[in-house]
Amino acid sequence: MMDVQEIRQYLPHRYPFLLVDRVVELEEGKSIRGYKNISINEEVFNGHFPEVPIFPGVMIVEALAQVSGILGFKTLGQKPEDGYLYLFAGIDNVRFKRQVVPGDCLQLESEVVSERRGIWKFAGKATVDGSLAASADILCAVKKI
Repeated sequence: MMDVQEIRQYLPHRYPFLLVDRVVELEEGKSIRGYKNISINEEVFNGHFPEVPIFPGVMIVEALAQVSGILGFKTLGQKPEDGYLYLFAGIDNVRFKRQVVPGDCLQLESEVVSERRGIWKFAGKATVDGSLAASADILCAVKKI
């Protein structure tokens, strides 16, 4: 289990772009489960369908990339402060299945599919109340800075 303070050690993102509130399960080299609580106070709702607030699909994909990055960092025993970043390298097979709205708890899951020469492939899915909201194959590149 990781709270937001520990998550901040593994992600360089900060409010309003830190999209993982808690990690509830992590098996290094295998998988991670966490969540993002969606609040009406999210900055994005000021401009994204403000009369009918819907959490943007690209933000859901970013949240999946962030939990994937945590999994990669933990697996390699690295942190951003060590001079490494996980950069988005690609997204494949993205599908959106349901709207995510204020009050939802967005469950985030990611599994390692492969890693080769610093390029990681993850299979991610986001659910709300057990219903699939989005899925994507995410590619991340480890970069020494």
